[in-house]
Amino acid sequence: TEHDFNLEKQTLVHEAKLNIQDEFTKKEKDQEVKERIARSAEIGECRVKKMKIRDELLNSLLKEAGAKAAVVTKGQNYPQLVQKLIVQGLIKIEENSIIVFCRKEDLSIVEKVLEPAVKEYVDLMKRESGVTLKPDVKLNTERDQDLKDSSSGGVLLTALNGQIVCDNTLNSRLQLVYEELLPSIRAILFPEEQ
Repeated sequence: TEHDFNLEKQTLVHEAKLNIQDEFTKKEKDQEVKERIARSAEIGECRVKKMKIRDELLNSLLKEAGAKAAVVTKGQNYPQLVQKLIVQGLIKIEENSIIVFCRKEDLSIVEKVLEPAVKEYVDLMKRESGVTLKPDVKLNTERDQDLKDSSSGGVLLTALNGQIVCDNTLNSRLQLVYEELLPSIRAILFPEEQ
């Protein structure tokens, strides 16, 4: 009987040891999983912070470029630029009745280059397609609809009562170039991820 008792005792002790080892292993794995989750969350937070900082840097770069674009309006080549922007807008819209919008401070420039721009457009279309167009291009007469003074310059063309819009302002052009070149800009500014 004493032998049976010792045998039973050893079996119970052995089973208890196995249960404790299983429990310990399970707790160890749970702790490992918690640590992985915490590490992953920390890495995620760091990535989010890094992305926010990068985004702020890129936005400040865009603002700086916008400020430099505003300087272009004070240059001597600005009238030729406005003329080219009008011609390009006319080509994009392809309508006969078009209204041109600009900033109040650009009114005299647009008035001066509007007729040569239309002539350049007509000549270009005749040369390229053989069709002689007679577009009715007018400058916006309602001053409350002029482009905002905060705009960097350029023109906005509309047709069909504003249903077709070609935004050829310097701000929109800058935004377009920025979006197209964003991968290149990132590669230049943040080369470590290549």
